[in-house]
Amino acid sequence: MSSLTRRTLLLAGVAGVTAFSVTASARPSDPFTLGVASGDPAPDGVVLWTRLAVEPLAEDGLGGMPARPIDVAWQVAEDERFTRIVQRGSTTARPEQAHSVHVELVGLEPGREYFYRFKALNHLSRTGRTRTAPSPGSLQVPLTMAFASCAQYEHGYFTAYRRLAEDEPDLVLHLGDYTYEYESGIHVAPSGNVRHVEGPTTTTLAGYRRRQAQYKIDPDLQQAHAVAPWTVIWDDHEIDNNWAGLLPDKPQPNFPARRAAAIQAYYENMPLRRSPRLYRRIGWGSLATFHMLDTRQYRTDQACGDGLQLCPERLEPSRTMLGAAQEDWLFDGFRGSRARWDVLGQQVFFSQYDYIPGEVDKFLLDAWDGYVADRDRVVAGFADVRNPIVLTGDVHAAWGAEVKERWNDPSSKTLATELVTTSITAGGDGSEEYAETPLWLRENPHVKYFNNRRGYTLTRFTPDELRTDFRGLDYVTMPGSPVSTKASFVVEDRVPGLHHI
Repeated sequence: MSSLTRRTLLLAGVAGVTAFSVTASARPSDPFTLGVASGDPAPDGVVLWTRLAVEPLAEDGLGGMPARPIDVAWQVAEDERFTRIVQRGSTTARPEQAHSVHVELVGLEPGREYFYRFKALNHLSRTGRTRTAPSPGSLQVPLTMAFASCAQYEHGYFTAYRRLAEDEPDLVLHLGDYTYEYESGIHVAPSGNVRHVEGPTTTTLAGYRRRQAQYKIDPDLQQAHAVAPWTVIWDDHEIDNNWAGLLPDKPQPNFPARRAAAIQAYYENMPLRRSPRLYRRIGWGSLATFHMLDTRQYRTDQACGDGLQLCPERLEPSRTMLGAAQEDWLFDGFRGSRARWDVLGQQVFFSQYDYIPGEVDKFLLDAWDGYVADRDRVVAGFADVRNPIVLTGDVHAAWGAEVKERWNDPSSKTLATELVTTSITAGGDGSEEYAETPLWLRENPHVKYFNNRRGYTLTRFTPDELRTDFRGLDYVTMPGSPVSTKASFVVEDRVPGLHHI
């Protein structure tokens, strides 16, 4: 089948009928309103996800489902019409997990495309497409990977997810702020809010489940999930703005319980393997290893009360972004890596960035600039890998930067490359740049690129180079914007730094 036909089937959400019979009578409401997803591909498997909800915005967060377990059947096939089924089975969606389903597949072939679907309550889900990782040691198969972050529902339409799906990546990384916690009208974009979220600011399990469901019913987001496996990591807004460990941004009663509720809802709504921790590694043969970091749960509190300021406390050696156990895990991964490209999938701006031109320096203390000693340790660890790449979200704009041996010396050695994706919607329509952008770039000469449109980032990994296309939309305050490549850069093997093409 041609790729155009395959795309047409996937974009339409077509589910074939081969081998899954559906009786016409006594059909309850469709339980697959939240779509399907897959994630965390391995050479022999992947996680399949869905969550049953006949009333996705029910106030109790349970999607209008009965308080009983429900059987869910699943199929995996080599073709989108399910004439060549390779695995099938059934699992149970339980009310205590909001009727979510996580099928951790094994026994698949490495480096190939598969299609999957579910059946429950006499309904078929749409068809999703997924892909297993190449076999260990495989180097020559290229990887097309898209990464994204920061989808503020009120600030715009999720057209960027639709355009991402149309690019048909092999893998999608989401670097956090998949949802936002605010009630409507609290967080207003410069271009104004154009959509409305249900319910108050999320603080309870029911509230987080409901907010996740409101996002998941968006057709553009559903399409992006259905087209490729995702690897996800949270940032702050899935829980609370700028939280750090067990500390909230602002004093509030019983934040640990709020955090636990948000984490449970996050797992219930994401294609994740069951694990006691979120940081993990995804290997793509010997071409790339993705070290997915959790920069929220183990960090010390932001220095000097957070914000943008000059703060000597940020330099203290004891300050940590990752925590000791995650640091050890990361450095062990560096030392043992045989990958051509070692990629950090993480949330906040990594490179030094002085926001105030002139002699007075001011740094964003929620970012790595507030955790200088920890950043120095990570940069030192880059010496153990061949091509270190840092992927970042959070800051609602596209950036490209070079990680320097000495930040204040532009002539010093470049040690790694940072690629920062813009937001899906956060910040509204945006612009090509700010009036102050030229001043900022002169103050920070290691930053080579900036663009303030909404969108995502598309990358292409080969043994010889990493190509990056910063993809931007004209607008998000109306649906249907076209997308264009705002700039393209290449990082060559063993040559850290950005080369504009």
